[in-house]
Amino acid sequence: MADHRLFQDIADQITALIREGVFPPGSRLPGERELGERFGVSRVTIREAEIALQAQGKVKIRAGAGVYVTDDAANQGQKLPEVSAFELTEARSLFEPEAAALAASIITEPTLTKLDELLQAMAKDGPGDDEKSTEADREFHMTIAAASGNRAIIHVIETLWRLRLELPEVRKVHESVCKHDGKSRHGEHARIVEALRKRDPQAARKSMREHFHRLLEEMLDANEKREIMELRQKSAASRARFLVSARIG
Repeated sequence: MADHRLFQDIADQITALIREGVFPPGSRLPGERELGERFGVSRVTIREAEIALQAQGKVKIRAGAGVYVTDDAANQGQKLPEVSAFELTEARSLFEPEAAALAASIITEPTLTKLDELLQAMAKDGPGDDEKSTEADREFHMTIAAASGNRAIIHVIETLWRLRLELPEVRKVHESVCKHDGKSRHGEHARIVEALRKRDPQAARKSMREHFHRLLEEMLDANEKREIMELRQKSAASRARFLVSARIG
């Protein structure tokens, strides 16, 4: 089985155990180490499987308390759809620029100060996609959404961030892209804050759109590179088999 699908196989096995009553609703799953030994995989794979299960509404991860089985029927409305990182970013590029435009006219000085502090925090964290950097990024975008004053938009953007954080495949794509774009992101975020400070809705909308446009391009480039690499690997394997066959013949 391909390594990047291993966590899904483990998630399916845990789901089967939940269905069989081994892990009933309300119960706490064994720790990562114990589950890793049970399934013969690393703790990282167990963690990814649990994130996938949470996205499906089957478990709830409680920081510092463990992972608990939920009532499937009660959580169907919370189940997240399977979307690609590109689809998610495309959706964010539709909603978040409008949130920024709405916020520009009514944003308060304390909110601008908070955005400045988040900019400093993200600059301090540097490049990469570690938890601290990602959380600061989320707080930055959710602060702007909240400043729009539109509860429907806030709810939509909050749900889009759940997709960003809880879908393992989406997380992996962002990790591959965000590892190298720290400087670009910081500059884009700074321009968004500048437009908000000027109370300029059009500039705020434009700056946020440019942020997502660049991210979409990065994702397309990363996808092309991955496909080229896979093609080269297949060609190398075929060439090796052909040469071996030719020598034997």
